[in-house]
Amino acid sequence: MVRMSADERRESVIRAALSEFARGGYDGTSTEAVARRAGVSQPYLFRLFAGKRALFLAAARRCMADTTRLFAEATEGLTGEEALGAMANAYTRVILKEPERLLMQMQVYVAVAACEAQGDAGFGEAVRAEWQRLWDTVHLPLGADTGRTTTFMAYGMLVNVLVSLGFPPDHPVWDGLYPAARAGVRPGALRRAAPPG
Repeated sequence: MVRMSADERRESVIRAALSEFARGGYDGTSTEAVARRAGVSQPYLFRLFAGKRALFLAAARRCMADTTRLFAEATEGLTGEEALGAMANAYTRVILKEPERLLMQMQVYVAVAACEAQGDAGFGEAVRAEWQRLWDTVHLPLGADTGRTTTFMAYGMLVNVLVSLGFPPDHPVWDGLYPAARAGVRPGALRRAAPPG
C-alpha cells in the first residue's frame, strides 16, 4: 500500500471537510466526522489544521477556488456571450453533478453572516478575498463590464436558490434565466446530498 504524503493527506482532509460541512454546516459538523471520512485520527487532523474554524475556512476557500477555476477553464480563449454561455453551462453542470459544491457555498455564506454577527470579521474577510478572485475571473471575459458581470453573478445566485429550493425546471420562476441554467435541473437535485431527516 502506497502511503500518502502530508500534502495528499491534507487534500484528503479538505475534501472530507467539504463534504461534511456541506451537509451539516459549521455548527452541525464535528471534526470527528471529518477525520473519520478522511480516514485520519482527530489528533492528526489537528496537526494539519489549528481547529474546526481553520478547517472550515480551508474548505470554504477550496469551494470558492474550485468555482473560480471552473470559470477560468470554461472561458479559456472566449469572451463576451460565448464566455457567458460557457460559464453558465459549466456551472449548471457542476452543481447538478456535484450538489455538495452548491451546498457548501450556501453554508459558507451562512457562516460568514454568523461570524460577522458575533463580531468576528476575519472569517468574512478571508472569504470575501476568494469571492473577489471569483468576480475578477468572471469580469475579464465579460469585457470588464460591471453591469454584465453583476447580472451574471446575480443570475448565478438565483440559480443557487432555485436549485437549493428544488424548483422543477418547468416552474415559472425559471422563466427569463439563461436556457442553460434550467437545462438538466431535476426536482430535489440537492436532496441526495442533504442529511437525512
